[in-house]
Amino acid sequence: MSPTTTPPDLLYTEEEEALRAAVRDLLTDHCDPAGVITRTESDVPQDLSVWKSLAEGMGLAGLLVPEERGGQGATHREAAVVLEELGRYVAPVPYLTSAVVATEALLACEAAGDLLTELASGRRIGALAVGLHTAPDAAFPAVRLADGTLHGELTGVADAVVADVLLVPADDGGLYAVEAAAATVVPQTSLDLTRPVAKVLLAGAPGQRLGEARPAVRRALRAGAGLLASEQLGLAEWSLTETVRYLKERKQFNRPVGGFQALKHRLAQLWLETVHLRAAARAAADALATGRDTEVSVAVAQAYAAAVAVHAAEEAVQLHGGIGMTWEHPAHLYLKRAKADSIAYGTAGAHRAALATLVDLPAS
Repeated sequence: MSPTTTPPDLLYTEEEEALRAAVRDLLTDHCDPAGVITRTESDVPQDLSVWKSLAEGMGLAGLLVPEERGGQGATHREAAVVLEELGRYVAPVPYLTSAVVATEALLACEAAGDLLTELASGRRIGALAVGLHTAPDAAFPAVRLADGTLHGELTGVADAVVADVLLVPADDGGLYAVEAAAATVVPQTSLDLTRPVAKVLLAGAPGQRLGEARPAVRRALRAGAGLLASEQLGLAEWSLTETVRYLKERKQFNRPVGGFQALKHRLAQLWLETVHLRAAARAAADALATGRDTEVSVAVAQAYAAAVAVHAAEEAVQLHGGIGMTWEHPAHLYLKRAKADSIAYGTAGAHRAALATLVDLPAS
């Protein structure tokens, strides 16, 4: 950053805080922990009624889509606020995968057309058929294009089980829109019960070519990685807040457990890590919104976010004592989401290596 460059304002605006309040009110009423746990035990872990309220009722599926293309014309900063709240509730909705990743891929395609408008309205759910673990600059598998149809197998595709349309990279370098009904989607075992992954099998599936796959996938995964940090922030903040609340109420030797010095130190360290994560996540969202230092900001956020989210969730489980180890308490959902997020869109190590290259430092 040059001396004359104005530093970004990472504070939340009044509009962003109003958006947060609206999303939090909705999730408080319709996404309680007991309900999320019950849903993870069913055959349909995703809550499509909450998704419909977010996407169609509040118009949040189209935040990143320009108004002239049927969206809200907002920025990644607003989408980051939504993801903070979704992370705070480990909401089982396909917002990150459809409203961010699939939408960003379509925004990079010249022939997205009506499909982008449909995703922006929330009437349809999209999923990028690339493994959830794939880093923005990593190679990704492509299916075979033969006689105008697609053939092949893709694994670890997040939220494919609820998608209406799949965005599939092919070996001719194109990105194709494939109706989910034309593919065989086989659920795979996922650590995170609130974000299922699946194997996608294509055997002569017809597809519509949207544009070039590489730039579209790279753009989509970079936005996914950058805004994932906001989800991890919400998760960490919930873990810290609920742990502090519990330790104020839980008594041992006739005094609140939270008054013990050793626990105070652990909570203070976790608070400091969470504050740093907030700065990194906000910087990534602002960089995506402005296009300034995007690659560096996203790499910094993801190099740091995973460890903080996992640490916060681990502390929540441990400091809740015996109740934190039970299935009835939601702490395990946060730990599983944090662990799954730690490899989503690239591991911290992959982002550190990318960052070293970006700033001309030798990677270890």
